[in-house]
Amino acid sequence: MSIESLAASAVAEASSHALAADPFIGSLTIFILAIFVGYHVVWNVTPALHTPLMAVTNAISGIIVVGAMLQVVDINAQEISVTSVLGAVAIFLASINIFGGFLVTQRMLAMFKRKGK
Repeated sequence: MSIESLAASAVAEASSHALAADPFIGSLTIFILAIFVGYHVVWNVTPALHTPLMAVTNAISGIIVVGAMLQVVDINAQEISVTSVLGAVAIFLASINIFGGFLVTQRMLAMFKRKGK
C-alpha cells in the first residue's frame, strides 16, 4: 500500500468524523484533498495534453467570472456588502487568469505550427 493511499484513507476517515462536528473542518478537509488530487493530476499529465489542460483551466476561470458577476449584482441592495467586494476581486483575478491563459495557450499552439516555405 502506497503512502498516497494511506494518506487518502486517513484523511477520508478524519473527514467523516469532522463533517459531523464542524462544517469548517469538513470544508477544509475537502479543500486539502482537492489540492492533493489536483497536484497529482497535473503532475502526471503527458506533454501532449498540456494545451487541453490549459483550455479547461480557462473554462473553469470563465465559470468563476460568471459566478462572481452573479454575486456582485444585487438589485435590491442599498449598500456595498462583503460578498460584492469579494465578487469584484474574483472577477478581476479570474480575468487576469483567463487572458494570461489564452496567451500561454496561443504560444504553446504556435510551437506546433509548421514553418511556411
